[in-house]
Amino acid sequence: MTENALARLQLPRRALALVLAGGRGSRLQQLTDVRAKPAVYFGGKFRIVDFAMSNCLNSGIRRMGVLTQYKSHSLLRHIQRGWGFLKSEMNEFVDLLPAQQRLEEASWYRGTADAVYQNLDIFRSHRPDFVLVLAGDHIYKMDYSRMLVDHVESGAPCTVGCIEVPIAEARAFGVMKVDNNNRILEFTEKPANPDPMPGRPDVALASMGIYLFDAEFLYDELPRHMSGDATQHDFGRDVIPALVKAGRAMAHPFGRSCVGTEPGKTPYWRDVGTLDAYWSANIDLTATDPELNLYDREWPIWTYQEQLPPAKFVHNQGERRGNAVESMVSGGCIVSGSLERSLLFSSCRVHSYAKVAWSVLLPEVRVGRGARLTRTIVDRGCSIPPGLVVGEDPVADAARFNRTEQGITLITNDMLARL
Repeated sequence: MTENALARLQLPRRALALVLAGGRGSRLQQLTDVRAKPAVYFGGKFRIVDFAMSNCLNSGIRRMGVLTQYKSHSLLRHIQRGWGFLKSEMNEFVDLLPAQQRLEEASWYRGTADAVYQNLDIFRSHRPDFVLVLAGDHIYKMDYSRMLVDHVESGAPCTVGCIEVPIAEARAFGVMKVDNNNRILEFTEKPANPDPMPGRPDVALASMGIYLFDAEFLYDELPRHMSGDATQHDFGRDVIPALVKAGRAMAHPFGRSCVGTEPGKTPYWRDVGTLDAYWSANIDLTATDPELNLYDREWPIWTYQEQLPPAKFVHNQGERRGNAVESMVSGGCIVSGSLERSLLFSSCRVHSYAKVAWSVLLPEVRVGRGARLTRTIVDRGCSIPPGLVVGEDPVADAARFNRTEQGITLITNDMLARL
């Protein structure tokens, strides 16, 4: 192995990853009433934050800080239980960094850049050469070590992960223009009228909320954006646009480092920020050939999980028969009703003669005898009354529960209590 190749392999060990996991995720509505968006359940056994953290681990980055703020109890508990296997004696760790009034002039994190700024003394103590800033609320698989190589080879102090998105969706992202060498020429955070990519009027180049910095450069740059009436203390609105104007930011196309996407297909990346997007991404996992492969043992998604018995399907009496078609059923579940294109998290019960179709049941849901659920999301611990029918009468669903314009019905314990 050449000296240059060995140096590339060592890059992840020289990096510190910061996972921004303080977001409320208000577009998920009642799903984030008691938990932050990164703590929302996904894929039958995971939390959303597990994907960014697993990407770090699989990329060789074993020093992580998780910055939390909004309703962080379940998130902190999940990380403490599920991510305590890293060895501090091997310089591996996950630091939990809730907003804690570390600076006199601020209590809560005022923005993404301020969250990092308030903890600079902690990050300096770890002496990384690179700081990787990640959003903790997206679903994707990415090899950050490839981004590190591009960053070092470009010589620029800042690199921004980017992805092509439909122009109609680009208003929700930072949109950029790049030259032939991937230097960012323009960057606009959440523009009202996004500019399309050259020659592709239906597509824009968007920021993934992934920022890679030379550590010392970041330490010097952040204080410039922490004072003044104009600042929003945010990477996308303040720090990155300033670096683009100075010609100091490069783009890293997600296609260069995505993991598990077949050649010729669009790299998988999801912001499951709405109920419809959340439902769709979960239901897609029940397909025979889903876009996101959770069965890839070369790039596992790590998480905390209880020690539970296998799922069980019971009864074999005429119409009283537990069965599942094109569904994912997690440990601890007992099914004596029928499932179609549905995803069940752990310890759910579907009682006799109940029918669950195209639905997502979070942990410990009970579906009563003879109930019928279609195109629903059921929050953790809900007990669906026997005989309840949801998903067949839009007017009745909207009156009792939260029904989206696309016809997905969210059911929570508070809603059931009002029946």
